[in-house]
Amino acid sequence: MIDWAPDTIDTGKPRYLAIADAIARDVQSGRLGGGDRLPPQRRLAARLGIDFTTVSRAYAEAQARGLIASHVGRGTFVADRAPAPAEDPERRRAGDLSMNMPPEPSDPDLVARMKGGLDYVSANLVDLLRYQAPIGTDRDRTAASSWLSMRGMVPSMERIAVTPGAHATMAAILSIITRPGDTVLCERVTYPGIRNIAARFGVTLIGLDMDGEGVTPEALSEAIARHRPKALYLNPTLQNPTTLTIPVDRRLALAEVLRAEGLTLIEDDAYGFIPAKAPAPIALSAPDLTWHIGGLAKCIGAGLRLAFTIAPSPRCAYRLAQAIRALSVMPSPLSMALTTQWIEDGTADGIRRFIRAETAARQAIAREALEGVEFAAAENAFNIWLTLPKGAGRADIVARMAGRQLGIMPSDAFTVAGEPGEKLRVCLGGAVSRDALRENLFFLGNTLAPNAFMG
Repeated sequence: MIDWAPDTIDTGKPRYLAIADAIARDVQSGRLGGGDRLPPQRRLAARLGIDFTTVSRAYAEAQARGLIASHVGRGTFVADRAPAPAEDPERRRAGDLSMNMPPEPSDPDLVARMKGGLDYVSANLVDLLRYQAPIGTDRDRTAASSWLSMRGMVPSMERIAVTPGAHATMAAILSIITRPGDTVLCERVTYPGIRNIAARFGVTLIGLDMDGEGVTPEALSEAIARHRPKALYLNPTLQNPTTLTIPVDRRLALAEVLRAEGLTLIEDDAYGFIPAKAPAPIALSAPDLTWHIGGLAKCIGAGLRLAFTIAPSPRCAYRLAQAIRALSVMPSPLSMALTTQWIEDGTADGIRRFIRAETAARQAIAREALEGVEFAAAENAFNIWLTLPKGAGRADIVARMAGRQLGIMPSDAFTVAGEPGEKLRVCLGGAVSRDALRENLFFLGNTLAPNAFMG
């Protein structure tokens, strides 16, 4: 084993990518040679002063590029042959497996239809390189209205905005409705993106108690009285990470509390378009209080960086446009044009239906491969929420699974209130094939077997 460490990880990129890039550079320069053993993840993390999960992601990224190979019980070694320098690993890699990605379309006819949308983009390329409206053109917003109608949403056009992805939209909304020191309520276990955004704006998140149907009305009422929050954030359908969907009666009960208290709701409907019969959005029960975000990352593709957002009122939509202009200038006209074309010619719905069928198939694979392992799941969820067996620690399992083609994130990233618990989000989507998914889930199942923790 050589005493290797990157020269720097302050490159402006995420640290795991900076470490993977450093491995690539040192392989090319000869500092690292084929067969060299890299330091254990915990040792390198301690030396760099970072979390070991960052090093785990870095090693997984380097393995995806073909730079290194990990062997259980032996360690991590530099591969004998590095990829040709002319190749672009950023485009070849399977994506950030720690993200909850949809399965990628594989049907040749559907992919051909998707490529056909680029003909329209190409024909209008010069026009699409101009600055445009911060919330989309009339044609884009009309397409957004058509798409949102599949969720029963038929707001006036003055309330609809095409925005640069759900994440950026949440940041824009918080910039409108909060100030540093304010409080926002959310699920006790919630989407990590809202945690990061709130921290950036100096907003305190308060996690609410949940039962088998989600946040309880009693917990919401009590928290409003105690904390006087500015808003409630919910991810009510196929919640990330628990896969829970709030049923209709609970949605109505929560909406009643919101109306009684006049509290703003940020409804993150990222997965609402996937199930065939998802409950109606809460926005339908409290439209004048709700910022409804219909993100496209999960139902079409994350690379579009688009969301269809419904503001509580035309005035709020105007304020959202000003916030988008200040924070992001505008959504990408290229992405908007492609998405609008896909919606109009039916390609977008074809992608959505593919994702619906493929997520169901992958959930079936998870049930087979992880038989006997406790986890929460739903038919069209992109992940499972796995409870570790007695004796297993989440940090240890994440380390053991490093380098596998499987996105795993510990419960710490999602927990707002209380102890995280020994749970993992295991992602089933992305570029991984069904066969590779099955193989990696079987490996995870074997890793979780009781005898794996016997000393």
